[in-house]
Amino acid sequence: MHFGGAMSEPKTSKVAVILLAAGKSERMGQNKLLLPFGGQLVIQHTLDNLVASRAQGIVVVLGSKASEISEAVSKHNVTTVFNPNYASGMSTSLAAGLKAMKDPAEFVMVALGDQPLIKPQTYDALIATALSTDKGILVPTYYGKRGNPILVSSKHKEELCMQSGDIGGRELLRTCPGDVLEVPVEDEGIIININTKAEYEKRLATIK
Repeated sequence: MHFGGAMSEPKTSKVAVILLAAGKSERMGQNKLLLPFGGQLVIQHTLDNLVASRAQGIVVVLGSKASEISEAVSKHNVTTVFNPNYASGMSTSLAAGLKAMKDPAEFVMVALGDQPLIKPQTYDALIATALSTDKGILVPTYYGKRGNPILVSSKHKEELCMQSGDIGGRELLRTCPGDVLEVPVEDEGIIININTKAEYEKRLATIK
């Protein structure tokens, strides 16, 4: 069983990415993904780190400020899809991303656009672990605290598609605990989301 549609040239990593970038950024008061961050925008920084990893077949799901974010990610060879139901929660964007995937994949990585500090090496470590374990749901941890992105095997595709509300795959951690593997990483970026002005200013100061 594979995510995606018709078979095509196999991908090296066998791990595709759905990058969720559709939210309204209500806590920030403006679209956080379009804020400057390290000489780029937040979404560009996040995507650059993903592109630098082994992950392939990246789908960026758009919603709020879709045209601006689409332009911001246009330098990379990624698929963009607009989710007209983005206001109904993250699960609708996840479903839109799954439908837009062009290539088959053993795992899908559900990544968040507001996590620009995750290192490419962290993505690679998660991918390597996913392809060498029999567990179907992987979640990174930083000193015991769970973060993102979550990697989900194709065997859980139906469960992913059935989710509702403002969740991006995390419900599987509760409903399928026996298939979850926690992956410790030395990367605080997995638990850092640029959600508020205070958080943004704090993290911006560290990369100047």
